[in-house]
Amino acid sequence: MEQRDGVPQHLIPTGWGRAGRWACYTAAIGLAAGAAAIVFFFLCQAGMRFLLDALAGFRPPAATGEAVLFSAGDGEFSRWVLLFLPAAGGLASGLLVERFCREAAGGGNDAAIRAYHESDARIPACVPLVKTVATAILISSGGSGGREGPIAHIGAGLGSLLAVRLGLTPRERRILMAAGIAAGIGSIFRAPLAGALFAAEFLYREPEFEFEVMIPAGLASIVAYCLFCSVYGWDPLLAAPPFFFRNPLELGPYFLLALFVAGAAVVFIRGYHGIASGFRRLALSPAFKPALGGLLTGLIGFYLPHTLSFGYGYAEQAIAGDLPLSLLITLAVGKMLTTSFSVGSGGSGGLFGPSLVIGAALGRIAGSLFQALLPGVVSSPGAFALVGMAGFVAAVANTPISIMLFVSEMTGSYRLLIPCLLVCSVAYLATRRHSLFPAQVRRRLDSPAHAGELFVDVLQRMRVRDILDRVRQVEMIPEGMRFVDFKALFAQGRQHYFPVCDGEGKLSGIFSVNDVRAVLFAPEVEPLVVVKDIANAQIITTTPSEDLSTVLRKFTIKNIDSLPVVADDDPRSLIGMLSRRDVIDCYNRKVQEWKTARRAPEEGKRPT
Repeated sequence: MEQRDGVPQHLIPTGWGRAGRWACYTAAIGLAAGAAAIVFFFLCQAGMRFLLDALAGFRPPAATGEAVLFSAGDGEFSRWVLLFLPAAGGLASGLLVERFCREAAGGGNDAAIRAYHESDARIPACVPLVKTVATAILISSGGSGGREGPIAHIGAGLGSLLAVRLGLTPRERRILMAAGIAAGIGSIFRAPLAGALFAAEFLYREPEFEFEVMIPAGLASIVAYCLFCSVYGWDPLLAAPPFFFRNPLELGPYFLLALFVAGAAVVFIRGYHGIASGFRRLALSPAFKPALGGLLTGLIGFYLPHTLSFGYGYAEQAIAGDLPLSLLITLAVGKMLTTSFSVGSGGSGGLFGPSLVIGAALGRIAGSLFQALLPGVVSSPGAFALVGMAGFVAAVANTPISIMLFVSEMTGSYRLLIPCLLVCSVAYLATRRHSLFPAQVRRRLDSPAHAGELFVDVLQRMRVRDILDRVRQVEMIPEGMRFVDFKALFAQGRQHYFPVCDGEGKLSGIFSVNDVRAVLFAPEVEPLVVVKDIANAQIITTTPSEDLSTVLRKFTIKNIDSLPVVADDDPRSLIGMLSRRDVIDCYNRKVQEWKTARRAPEEGKRPT
């Protein structure tokens, strides 16, 4: 019975049946991820109220679009509690992860990317629950991190869990995993379109997309977004004034902004990876490393409390112009450090959210400077904060397209798409060799998830005519030749397949060494046998116009090692014999040529 990926063909839905099945899958992922986002948001809010607020008296401003679930306390602010609270939260989070699910450690985005490319789209079932609780503890105790990495990991885990329970193929598991990522991010950031695009874009360092995941990711993101907003409201996450782009001369300052945020992004990326590498080399239990990271975070928070926890409210104030220059500078620099300590130590928190805050602060600093120097050109420095937010994330995460939509949906404004496009493109191009997420591969060509597809794709692009130099000329055997005469010819050569011709010299059959054995071990019939008696008239052939993928498939049909190549206009006119080994060797040479061509420009850019 014909099968596909181990499943009988008659059991695989097609047409509307398949579409209906996938609609149910994506809706289920959307509901699960949306519900997880609701619980996750509630736990973060509860933790903020009963940890930062009740114990330390610290009440950072919330973004306008965030639902207020608990009334603020009236306790006095205590820097000393704030010094040690992130360490306590890091310890609790680290112990929870170490005890119940070590795979839930870290930011989350890298783990989701790695699972997509390398681990057959399987994420341990313990990840969604442990990741939810551990992240809520870490961030609501003052750890500097975002919600996007954890919710991406949670959504991916839910998608993987459902796919495994349904017995889906690895390819289908990857699609549902990406749908879970989109649903989680699209709901908690209230940006369903950007969430779907982000799930398809952030997997690669080069500007490539997983196009097959975009429709399922979009449907799952819509369902999760509707569920989440039905509980916590429909307003955009950040409130922003009605900015406009009406002066082309502003593109000059925006270009300089792109270079500014790109330079800061490189500093952040290198600093983060340096700190994370230091923590990995540290001879300390993984459970206690987030506690040490929390202590260093608390030390910075003792002097700069605005660098702790989420910081979305400060990003909104930077856009509105409510923060002094000194606070913007300390917010940008301090947030880089606290995030590196909190997440780089193995703490469960995201990098996307802090990057938004850092980018907003940097953009506002640049906007204020440009307005002072060019008051006739730059009229709204707050617009630079919003665009800087997009540019910085595009630079650190290699997501120039989806981040533009993120910022637009998060602020409910699409009027700055032109400067966003410029800044994100320039910042991305300036930093494309760097990334906060090492698990990103350069392109689909480099992803183990597409290794089999690459094999077929390369062979489909090549024709037999492209390798005619590999087609071997062989001597055709007349079909009337006696077997005893053929034995002498066989003993003199190393040929394994023998095409047979008729009286006109046209191909009429073929036989192999295996076909000869039956006669060799029956000497009494040798004088009676002619070549035509042992030749197979049902010949599998190929032509110069046929692609090598089809040729390789023909090799596997009968498990043969060589095929006759015949003329396109005459299936009985033999050109020569093509071996399976030559086809595979051509594939290997072509892939090596591509790798060499891609590696040469990169090596030319390296300093000598």
